[in-house]
Amino acid sequence: MSSIKYTEDHEYVRIDGEVATVGITDHAQEQLGDVVFVELPEVGKSFDKGEDAAVVESVKAASEIYAPISGEIVEVNEDLEADPAGVNKDPMGNGWFMKIKMSDISELEGLMDEDAYKALVASQS
Repeated sequence: MSSIKYTEDHEYVRIDGEVATVGITDHAQEQLGDVVFVELPEVGKSFDKGEDAAVVESVKAASEIYAPISGEIVEVNEDLEADPAGVNKDPMGNGWFMKIKMSDISELEGLMDEDAYKALVASQS
């Protein structure tokens, strides 16, 4: 069963077993504007929750993508290196950044569900 959690930094985590797919939300890509560059982590690298894991640059700004959970990178979306605008086209689908094999599944408890995330976005508008 796949479920989605969200961070206060506007990343999403789609959970499928012990692997989490990480990207930025539709709201985040709207705030960034046209994405022109994505720097992804190396497969095999491990991150602790909250560490800088990737970078996304747009015509407006550069932003770090934080590891929303601890674990090892098992796959990155290489399509984004050739076509960074894929983040704008389909942020919650084909515009994902990385897949992390989770090392501590209990960290998911600190993330928001969809309703809590929508309330966060509404409070920031």
